[in-house]
Amino acid sequence: MLEFGAPTLIELKSTEDTAKLCKELGLKFIELNMSFPQYQPEAMDLDALEKIKKDYGIYYTIHIDESLDPCNVNKGIAEVYTDTMLKTIDIAKRLHIPTLNMHLLRGIYVTLPDRRTYVYAENEELYLESFRIFRDKVTEAIGDADIKVCMENIDGGWMPFMLHGLDLLLESPAFAMTFDIGHDHAADNKDKPEIMKRADRLRHMHMHDALGKKVHRALGDGEMNLPEYIALAKEHNCRVVVETKTVEALRTSVKWLKAHGEM
Repeated sequence: MLEFGAPTLIELKSTEDTAKLCKELGLKFIELNMSFPQYQPEAMDLDALEKIKKDYGIYYTIHIDESLDPCNVNKGIAEVYTDTMLKTIDIAKRLHIPTLNMHLLRGIYVTLPDRRTYVYAENEELYLESFRIFRDKVTEAIGDADIKVCMENIDGGWMPFMLHGLDLLLESPAFAMTFDIGHDHAADNKDKPEIMKRADRLRHMHMHDALGKKVHRALGDGEMNLPEYIALAKEHNCRVVVETKTVEALRTSVKWLKAHGEM
């Protein structure tokens, strides 16, 4: 049986509120989102998080801040981002967190008369060297801990320089992949072929329904073939975040999962 978890929901003001909802709905974990102020490394009360974990019988994954970019061309900024990741790995070790979800970013683009080009694409050697440094520091920090940094697809499909960076990261056993199925659907399934080429490294899934370009809908409230993705998650033993944005949509999604025998 798959293990489903809750995202960080802006309606719920504390981790304990989310844990209560998880227990009520039968969800197994919470994905703590570091884009929120209460989940910055310096703001987390690890003793309190440990107590919540034990009291409610749940565990955590972490969604790394969506702006975290260790390839930033400003080396000082890149170092701060990398340091944030290393601090997060320390937290993951303390709380036995198995998954750190991280976006693979395109970076800044320039619009030319005939096309859009990306700074990283035009400076790919520097981009890849930054990722190589980041990969090696993360790998050393994780060591033999049971932690994976899972790289997530974002809207619009992989670009060649992004795939080169992804493959460089996947040279390390510390890295794996997240499949966000709703965002892929909204991008006309441009991400899926490259994910499936690397499906042996798939460990995490963000599951939400979609209707055209409208994403983060409750499961069953869209047009996606959800059973196909559930089967894929089972095949690769993924953890699955039911990535809705409201409590109501999360409740509706859990009802759908239970009605389909998945919880």
